[in-house]
Amino acid sequence: MTNDPDLSKAYGLQGPEASQKLYAAWADTYDTDFAAGMHYLAPQAVADCYAKISGASPVLDLGAGTGLLGQALVQHGITHVDGTDISPEMLEQAKKKGVYNRVFEGDLTGQLDVATGAYDGIVSSGTFTHGHVGPEAMAEVLRCMSHGAWAVLSVNAAHWDALGFAVTLNRLTPEIATWRKQAFALYGAGSTGPHAKDKGWLLQICTA
Repeated sequence: MTNDPDLSKAYGLQGPEASQKLYAAWADTYDTDFAAGMHYLAPQAVADCYAKISGASPVLDLGAGTGLLGQALVQHGITHVDGTDISPEMLEQAKKKGVYNRVFEGDLTGQLDVATGAYDGIVSSGTFTHGHVGPEAMAEVLRCMSHGAWAVLSVNAAHWDALGFAVTLNRLTPEIATWRKQAFALYGAGSTGPHAKDKGWLLQICTA
């Protein structure tokens, strides 16, 4: 069995230390090996959705990885974008794209180095999925958002069902003006492998 990082190993992660180890090994080849190889659609889909419903900045990219989502936001003319990720190696790749005002290490399952209400928009692709972050992080997402701000988060559809995202969001309704979700394909027609047909939700949240 290969020790090379791949999507199945990423889905099987347990805990922040395992995430840091896998993404340290994957950072140099993530864009070509995974994103291009699997025709990964989530970063562009999130950026397109955010630009359509809001486009306000500053924006925080949660689980920014190598910066694919930040790159897509800038293509929409959204230029004040910060990025955070648990992997310093992935963030080094993101810096090279030159699209972020600030990048910083952060674990979304704890508290980020962000002032309450600091961002007029939050985006994320690939973070709310198997082996990564679940609905328990929604309170921290909301803490970082200003009043009336929008978040667009890609959520793996099976992960959504298994962990009860809707229950958590409904519990947080005093802080949420509205939320909705839109189905999309995580990977394009040219992707192969056991996860090629995986589906996702574009979760859209507006704070009260």
